[in-house]
Amino acid sequence: MLDLTITKTKTPKEKPQKITGFGTVFTDHMLVMDYSADKGWHNMRLEPYNNLALDPSACTLHYGQGVFEGLKAYRTQEGDIQLFRPRDNFLRLNRSCQRVCIPEVDVDLMLEGLLELIRLEKDWVPDEEGTSLYIRPFIIATEAFLGVRPAKEYRLYIILSPVGAYYAEGLKPVSILVEQHYVRAVKGGLGEAKTMANYAASLLAQVEAKEKGYSQVLWLDGVERKYIEEVGTMNICFKINGTVVTPALNGSILPGITRDSVIKILRKWGTPVEERKISIDEVITAGKNGTLEEIFGTGTAAVISPVGKLAYGDEIITIDNYGEDSTALKLYNYITGIQYGRIIDEFGWIVKI
Repeated sequence: MLDLTITKTKTPKEKPQKITGFGTVFTDHMLVMDYSADKGWHNMRLEPYNNLALDPSACTLHYGQGVFEGLKAYRTQEGDIQLFRPRDNFLRLNRSCQRVCIPEVDVDLMLEGLLELIRLEKDWVPDEEGTSLYIRPFIIATEAFLGVRPAKEYRLYIILSPVGAYYAEGLKPVSILVEQHYVRAVKGGLGEAKTMANYAASLLAQVEAKEKGYSQVLWLDGVERKYIEEVGTMNICFKINGTVVTPALNGSILPGITRDSVIKILRKWGTPVEERKISIDEVITAGKNGTLEEIFGTGTAAVISPVGKLAYGDEIITIDNYGEDSTALKLYNYITGIQYGRIIDEFGWIVKI
């Protein structure tokens, strides 16, 4: 039985009339749980959303020992609320924990606690087309000390944020710039873990790409600087001559849950899929000879993000093939159809609340 205490806020917030943007509005309550070396994970509770109190020497502030996840809750046309593959998010959270020496959590316990939090905040789940409730679990090291070692005390939080439709005006292709100067991650590093530091390493290249008019950065491997890895916030897929190719998970690429969903769906549809090394030269060549049909990113926020322009040095590849028959649009409609309850879930991915 779930051991959970609930303290409700005495000053509920006014809910926004229209949900726009991402990650700027937060619900009334959050889930919190503590870890200590003698008690393990304990004291799960739902309490009012509030500021954190941390010792200035807390380990997470100095050595970056922290991990996080991201998933969503969706409201169906019937008014029900459901989650998409939440267990997989907590399993991935544990894999990230392993990488930075944070104690793992009980996946079943966390799923129960999350369901109780969303039940408490059910009125915050928006019902406008394309909107959802973003869910951010994260763990930080709270022990107060200065020294490079794993902490002995941690705190886990889950916060919630109603978010607007990513594509308010329909599926819009983005432009991406292949990064040739900076390195995001290398095999054996943090690239396959969802840690704070992993994303901090990508910020400067992202800023510089936006100054040049590009939406995202496409990262190459950190050793040979020729093999494609992932986009700043998404995994990446290329449809070349009828086959969808995505970089194989190699220890420096985040194992995206949407990526995995796309692979499973395409294989169910009979579409050829390859998980392998793919070089930027192969993509540029395919773009020049006409066999590059589509490029699209996969991730929780956008689900599917088609790419209309890819820039690599002086080479610019333009793609305008995202009509009704495109793989990107079919995948987007299919996955969001499952998430919002418009399409039957044949994979067992949905958890109803």
